[in-house]
Amino acid sequence: MKKLKARWGVTSNFQLVIIFIVFAITGSVSAYLSKPFTNYIGLTSENLGWLYFPIRLIVIFPIYQVLLVLFGFLFGQFAFFGHLKRKCFAKMKLGFILNWFEKSSKGK
Repeated sequence: MKKLKARWGVTSNFQLVIIFIVFAITGSVSAYLSKPFTNYIGLTSENLGWLYFPIRLIVIFPIYQVLLVLFGFLFGQFAFFGHLKRKCFAKMKLGFILNWFEKSSKGK
């Protein structure tokens, strides 16, 4: 736990527990929402076959990211999850998406 706290820059065990709770809630909620959402937009295993689950993961990923920051905010860990989101997008070479959102929100 000490290594994880040092790597994430977490100062207390309580904060670490809160972060784990946020991850658990976000994962559960996104898994719960994924099937109705994909059915609503017309993605089913009947019409996609073996591609259904990979496409479902790709479709749900943005929802998971939004939920992660939302639940992080609700649990008082917005700074941690905002930083985590930026790091994740940068590693996937998708940082330009965050830059676009930041530029468009500053213009309003």
